[in-house]
This record gives sequence, C-alpha cells and structure tokens, in this order.
Amino acid sequence: MRKSFYTWLMTQRNPKSNQPVAILADLAFEDSTFPKHTDDFEVISRYLEDQASFSFNLGDFDRIWEEYLAH
Repeated sequence: MRKSFYTWLMTQRNPKSNQPVAILADLAFEDSTFPKHTDDFEVISRYLEDQASFSFNLGDFDRIWEEYLAH
C-alpha cells in the first residue's frame, strides 16, 4: 500500500527552500486539518481548492502529485 500523500510530503520539508514541494510541505505541516491519511488525489485537490487555510498554486500541486506517484 502506498504511504499517504501527507507522509510522503513531510519528507520534502525544507524551510530554507523556495521549491513548491517544500513550500506545500511546510504549509500542510502547519495546517491541522490537512487530510493526513489519504492517497486520493481528489480528496487532497478538493481540500486545497475549498478548505485549506492557505492558498497554493494547483498547477504546482499537480506536478508535486506526479512526483509523489513516482515514489
């Protein structure tokens, strides 16, 4: 079974980085309602669009998702 997107994303945290994946990782880490236990694209994408306490470029999210799937 694939690890959750959040679990993978936490391996990408780097507060000194300007890379979109590191920025999203830090934002998700600070967001207590981020969906932590899913590997479902629709769940996470819908959350980022409608519920997240931060805004994030969804085009960057799509690229990050592809990187997640490659691991």
